[in-house]
Amino acid sequence: MARHIITRVALGAAAVLATITIAAPETSASAAQGHSGAVFVQTDSPTGNAVVAYSRSTDGTLKQAAVYKTGGLGGVLDGSVVDHQASQGSLVYDERNQVLIATNAGSNTVTVFAVRGSRLIRIQTVASGGRFPVSVAVHGDRVYVLNALDGGSLQGYWNLGGHLIPLPGQHRALGLDPNAAPQFTHTPAEVEFTPDGAHLVVATKAVGDSLMVYSVNTLLGLSAKATVTSTGSGSVPFGFAFDHSGRVLLTEAGPNALVSAQIDRAGRATLSETAPTGQAASCWITAAGAYAYVANAGSGTITTYHVGGGKLDLIGQTPASPGTIDLTTSGDGKFLYAQAGKDGEVDAFRIGRDGRLTAVGTITVPDAVGGEGIVAS
Repeated sequence: MARHIITRVALGAAAVLATITIAAPETSASAAQGHSGAVFVQTDSPTGNAVVAYSRSTDGTLKQAAVYKTGGLGGVLDGSVVDHQASQGSLVYDERNQVLIATNAGSNTVTVFAVRGSRLIRIQTVASGGRFPVSVAVHGDRVYVLNALDGGSLQGYWNLGGHLIPLPGQHRALGLDPNAAPQFTHTPAEVEFTPDGAHLVVATKAVGDSLMVYSVNTLLGLSAKATVTSTGSGSVPFGFAFDHSGRVLLTEAGPNALVSAQIDRAGRATLSETAPTGQAASCWITAAGAYAYVANAGSGTITTYHVGGGKLDLIGQTPASPGTIDLTTSGDGKFLYAQAGKDGEVDAFRIGRDGRLTAVGTITVPDAVGGEGIVAS
């Protein structure tokens, strides 16, 4: 069986490599002086999704480099306000293969770009294996895409040097209620690998109020079924990240809190400490070193926690643009970038040694009102 699967994958790889397309940027500008990295922002526009590339200066400020069309459409969930996909991880950077993967929720596809500094080269668009892709997980040579509608589903791919080959037998229906409403709060939010790659985790929001954990076998892929752990009625588990010890740091939009959890070898999640944000619509999170940052869309703020030593210690709140949603930190850990969906903006902050944030500027992303998806190199 394994040999048969590998043969089919190899044939698929040949077909994909034969149909690679390259797209030039729609607009361009010269690189900023003192360039030290890049930030990529997804617009999620229903009339034509795009990724806007920015060069990052040494002081953390951003300068637009180019706009790259994905070749797909953005999508809007019913009931959404400032984040049309209501998810985390819709745009991911695969550092190992130097590629960017974007979800086209409105056309049920994902697009892969090669990354060359702040320049992108579109190399592939592939079906997501379901309806309304909203999140992507990458680990080694495996990629899984989370589709939000029709009860939710996962589709697995072999990552062949940045080209995605759909894997036979690696589609999993989540079995969530496809008619639960509104879609904004009743669809799955994120998929991500545990740091060791042994498990794949899905946060369900209010449609399940749970974490669904699949075991991952290097050869055979996902377990047939997930181990499901309830996070409590009304918890609305949304975005999550992992700290250095492998703990899950999970936002709960119901009580507006950050929760820590441990996942054991069997895939069971044990919830431990809870730390309220004191804010509204606490949904997105990123971790950097000993600190975690939670975006509060309803308050237009970012909550900072110290997460070292196995505890969640609230440090404080930082004002941000209205509708603060997705977050990312620069590869050197010096800057945090916050996407704000109300007006399609990105706020830049310098991260201090104590984890506190200092604003360094705000930019407006073209055609990105309601957009979600931001990554930095």
